Amino acid sequence: MVYSMTGYGSSKKESSLFGVTVEIKSVNHRYCEINMRMPRQLMKIDDKIRKKIGEYVNRGRIEVFVTIDGEGLTHRSLHIDWKLLDDYYQFINQLKKRYDIAEEIHLEDLLSNDNLLEIVEKEDENEEVNHLVIEAVSEAVHQLMSMREIEGNELQKDLTNQLNRFEELLEKVKGFAPTVIEQYQVRLEKRIKEFTVGIIDESRVLTEVGIFADKADINEEITRLESHISQFKNILSLKEPIGRKLDFMMQEMNREVNTIGSKANHSQIAALVVDLKTTLEKMREQVQNIE
Repeated sequence: MVYSMTGYGSSKKESSLFGVTVEIKSVNHRYCEINMRMPRQLMKIDDKIRKKIGEYVNRGRIEVFVTIDGEGLTHRSLHIDWKLLDDYYQFINQLKKRYDIAEEIHLEDLLSNDNLLEIVEKEDENEEVNHLVIEAVSEAVHQLMSMREIEGNELQKDLTNQLNRFEELLEKVKGFAPTVIEQYQVRLEKRIKEFTVGIIDESRVLTEVGIFADKADINEEITRLESHISQFKNILSLKEPIGRKLDFMMQEMNREVNTIGSKANHSQIAALVVDLKTTLEKMREQVQNIE
């Protein structure tokens, strides 16, 4: 089964007191990286959320957004710095006495100072909320995987078409391969005639052709590419993450095509090598999206 690394899923779960919304989106990434944005009170179940997502997702950059609505989730309290308040009060009295100020000290004079008192908010842990979050994460990740599967099916179809195209081009290269040596021998004999006024040393020609044949032989590369094509098709049918395996196969196939291009001194094969590399590049772009 081919899965894309791109997808989106969301879920909303509600109780009589609370509402939880979870959104999960994923994009391409070399490894599995999960980043979560959620209220601090949910930090205790951070591992549970990651484990739930990890049951389904093996690769990709995963962004998780969790929001909570409802009353009673935050506890507020008033924090007073009594020591600082005492010092502040004493300072005002000393100031009045020192400069003979008759004005009375009013309550607002003390309360207007933000350093003396503060409203502290504390997010309380709630098991009901935790349960809703895990349920929402489970549903959202299922939606995510459903989208990744749909896109993965399209990627598989496109890759199969491109692979068939690659195979057809390789067959053409295979058809031209035997003519590489023949054409070289004809060119070599023609050049020798031009410089020797028709006198040809057959043994020298055969030696030169033999050396060239050894250097220009591409049958080994063609055989390996045929094997890679077969392996590529088998990998596409596996029931596991295949992105890294396909990426490795792309590197190997590209290397063999480059070798054919450098060894085969043949204009038609050279043109086919350009088409082969173009097809491989299209395949590589698609493989980068596969889990």
